[in-house]
Amino acid sequence: MSAPEQPENPAADVLIIGGGLSGALLAAQLLRQPGQRRLLIVEPRSDLGRGEAYSATHLGHTLNGNAARMSVDPDNADDLTTWLGQHIAAGGWPESAGQQVPVAELFPPRGLFGVYARQRLAEAQAVSARQGSCLEHVQDQAVDLAVDDQGVDVSLADGRTLRATRAVLATGMFAAARTAQVSDNALNTASVDPWNIPAMQAIDAHGRVLIIGSGLTMVDAVVSLQAAGHRGPIEVFSRHGLLPQVRRQPPAWEDFLAADLSLCSPLQLLRALRAQCQAAGQQGIDWQAPLDTVRVHIARLWSQASERHKRQFVRHLRPWWESHHHRSPPQGAALLARLVEQGRLRIHAASLQGVETSADGQPVVRLRFRGQTQVERISAAALINSTGIEYDWRRVARPLPQNLLQRRLIQPGPLALGIAADAQGAVQDAEGRYSRRLFAMGPPLRGLWWESTAVTDVALQAKALAQRLVGYGD
Repeated sequence: MSAPEQPENPAADVLIIGGGLSGALLAAQLLRQPGQRRLLIVEPRSDLGRGEAYSATHLGHTLNGNAARMSVDPDNADDLTTWLGQHIAAGGWPESAGQQVPVAELFPPRGLFGVYARQRLAEAQAVSARQGSCLEHVQDQAVDLAVDDQGVDVSLADGRTLRATRAVLATGMFAAARTAQVSDNALNTASVDPWNIPAMQAIDAHGRVLIIGSGLTMVDAVVSLQAAGHRGPIEVFSRHGLLPQVRRQPPAWEDFLAADLSLCSPLQLLRALRAQCQAAGQQGIDWQAPLDTVRVHIARLWSQASERHKRQFVRHLRPWWESHHHRSPPQGAALLARLVEQGRLRIHAASLQGVETSADGQPVVRLRFRGQTQVERISAAALINSTGIEYDWRRVARPLPQNLLQRRLIQPGPLALGIAADAQGAVQDAEGRYSRRLFAMGPPLRGLWWESTAVTDVALQAKALAQRLVGYGD
């Protein structure tokens, strides 16, 4: 693929910072709006729509939701299912033939999902070109920006400055394994990337590997190790020692939260959900059925919760919510179960105290196991950081987040999750003012909506924000 052409005139109606899924979906929605407009999207990768999450190329790194749950079209829940069926019929993804389930129940590889997202953007570009709109991909990294009454100036790593009437922070997720920390993070320095299979092939095939974190990134890391030919012991450590539950396909369940809007505190919700899961079990129905009905109410529940209730949820319930709601795809879960049964994979509840390197260059971690006071030192052939996503922008040692904070153009979101903004994505600065020029969507709004990373969440935000942006008169 040839490098995207660079724009001669940097002025744009909307400039999107980040060309992963969030940025691509917003661009597609803007292109579908009536009228003519010029869009710029700043993204260092050559492909739009992939970002951090969908740049994986190994077939074993799959979505953690089946096709029926992962449409990028907020008006058509079957869009991915339809596209995937056509793609398979045309000879794409031949490995799916052995799964013997309907297309809607397939868990596609994340790289294939990136192809789907890019194709939907290309289709929007083709339609918009006929009405005079255009999207230009600037293959570079945004490192700073300045806002005035007329617009936004975005500084790039190569020294250029782009001008736009409005800009959107669609930066996606900062994966902890690939994100430098403001404080010295020895864990990242000593770790192997969870998705770097060639790097894992250099690890002693029978040596012990330590993995910090037991969420979905850990599942990917184990898949990568298996693909790299590693056959030694794997020790997984996390604060609570919880594994993601496996994603199943339960039948529909009554939306009990829609029938009782009085449920608002974490304790009330937990009690009601337990009762619903028990009722489902008595009927022989999977507990995931009632839990899945909570999905559409998360944004409302979180936005209505008090600061105290939010802190209670994060402190006491978050680990169980993450392991039960963000579930593992069946293929990854099956691999974990097999390795546990073979005795190769063990899960431990322990908190990380530090990382160092031994005299022979091997990583050594200091851990305190649950219920113990002493700290133990454990060495291994390799260490993998699978601690998930870094949502606190104050901890992300990248130019753009740090410059925005220093310029006081943004402030941390609730509980330091992402950045502060209003319900329509207008960014709030350090003085509490909401901008008419700078907006955000997707993972940066984690503190506003709690769940702001799933495909369906991002797709809905993209549609709403596009409508708001085209509604401005200037």
